[in-house]
Parts: sequence; C-alpha cells; structure tokens
Amino acid sequence: MLLKGSCHCGAVKFELKAYAPVPYMRCYCSICRKTAGGGGYAINLGAKAKSLKVRGKDNIAKFNARIDGKRSPAERSFCSKCGTALWVWDPRWPDFIHPFASAIDTKLPKAPEHVHIMLDSRADWVTLEAGPGDPQFAEYPELSLEEWHRAHGMLKKA
Repeated sequence: MLLKGSCHCGAVKFELKAYAPVPYMRCYCSICRKTAGGGGYAINLGAKAKSLKVRGKDNIAKFNARIDGKRSPAERSFCSKCGTALWVWDPRWPDFIHPFASAIDTKLPKAPEHVHIMLDSRADWVTLEAGPGDPQFAEYPELSLEEWHRAHGMLKKA
C-alpha cells in the first residue's frame, strides 16, 4: 500500500510502500514515548526501505537512542524544523523501515485490535486503554508486524 506522509511544518514530505500499514501496535517504551508518543506510546508501521522517497532531505535530523548505556544502531528520523517523528530504520534489518503512523497523511486501515507492548516501561501517568481481548506484553509481542498482518488478512503487497 502506498503511504504518503509529512512533518507538521511541511518541510519534509515522503512516500513509501507499506506491507504492514495497519496501526495496531502501541509501544510504551521510554524511547517511543519520549520521541514520538504524546499519548504515552507510539505506533510504527512496516514498509520496504528501498521504496522510501523523500522531499526535503536536508531538513531531516537523526537520533540514535541509548539502551542500557549503549548507542542503539536504530536511527530515528525527524524534522529538524518542527520535531515531527518520521520513521525508524535499523541497519541490522536494512530492508525495512518503520514510519510513525502519526506522520502518515494517507487514510490508514482500521485495526481489529490493538496490541500493547513494552508495558513494563509504561509511564505511571499513562492509562492503558486496552479493549477486551487486546493482547498485552511486558516486553515484545509474540508476532512480528508481518506475522500479525498475515494472521489478520491485512498483509499488503509492498
């Protein structure tokens, strides 16, 4: 599914082909919460890295979080003018890129459930708004983005 996105100020516009376009997984880790999650969590989608096309590249800054005192290789890209979180790319899995659902302008499919992950990192002030039967995980989920989309009949051709 072709997704188009942008930052708040319009300095960065992008498009990419998503194989996992349903915004279903809410990550409550401190990195996602502090860099992209105003509601206490962030939602990433799955796309093919080679499909990314960007206008306004000089307005993109990158951030590598620290995990257990070590620099993470995962690069979080954001607009250097307005601070909008755009996507995450990790050289350990170079074929994939994960845009933040909050930066996508294309109408996204509705999720049949929400999967809540990294709940051991959830901030005390964040209310968990889980629906009946929503899967919840202290850390990582059982299914990958692709496996979840396949299991729910929502995997798209990227």
